[in-house]
Formats: sequence, C-alpha cells, structure tokens
Amino acid sequence: MSEELPPSDATDTEALDEVRATDADAWATACAEDLEAEKARRRAAYGPPPGSAAEELRKLADAVADKLSSLQSPLLGAVAGPAAQQVVRQVVQQAKAAVEPVIERNPDVFDHLAAAGNELLAAYRSAVQAQEHRWTTRDDHDLEERRDRGDDAGPGERIDLD
Repeated sequence: MSEELPPSDATDTEALDEVRATDADAWATACAEDLEAEKARRRAAYGPPPGSAAEELRKLADAVADKLSSLQSPLLGAVAGPAAQQVVRQVVQQAKAAVEPVIERNPDVFDHLAAAGNELLAAYRSAVQAQEHRWTTRDDHDLEERRDRGDDAGPGERIDLD
C-alpha cells in the first residue's frame, strides 16, 4: 500500500472549487453570448453604431471632399472649370493633411469636445425652455406691473433695459 488516498476533505474542496470555476465560466460565457446577440440585433435594426468623434470627423471630411470635387462650376466656364476643380482638390488635400495628424495624435480630444458640445446644447435648451415657460405663463398681474404708466394710457409695455 504505497499509495495513500488523500483525506476526504481535500477531495471535496477541490471538486467544489472546480464546480465554482466551471459555473463562473459558464455564466461569463452566457453573458458574452447574450451581449453579442443583442449587439447583432441592434446592428440589424439600427445599422452600424457611430464611431468615435475622430472617425466621424474623418468621414465628414471625406464626404465634403468628394462633394466639392464632384461639383461643376457654371460660373467659371469650360476653360477655367478643370483648373478650378484642381484647385479645389488641392485645397481639400491640404486641409485633410493638416487635420489627419491632429486626429491621429489626439483622438480622445474629439470625444471630449463632442461631449462638451452636447453639454452646452443641453444647458442652452434648458435655459430657452425656462424662458419660454416664463413667457407663456405670464398672468395679467405681471402685465399690469410692466405696463407703462406714462402720459399715454395706450397698450404699451415698459421695458427695463438695466
């Protein structure tokens, strides 16, 4: 009897650890599969998700460049048309050459700028909605306070410029 069996406690603990590891892997695998299925469903329903702000800026620059290079200028005539198109192409290429290094070095900056722009838009929208609410909910008492008490009893309204 050279082989001794380990105590039963060690075997039970190892088996329990193996079951827990298998369960954790199964749970992670199931979650990953569900996430991929949901992403595929959304891509099918809504199209591909938008890229980062830097990628969107590249797409915009490419679209503008394509549009500008395809335009025909009736004002320049047939003689100057090709030369004008060449100038437009050159300007677009120079703009892209200037923007590309900035995008490559700082792609996160564009995401932050886009988020800041969204925050500014939300703040502006909130301010406008609050002002519109005040304008639309004025009662007659407010109008009487703002009524011009000058010599003329006309329908004019006093506007305080201070």
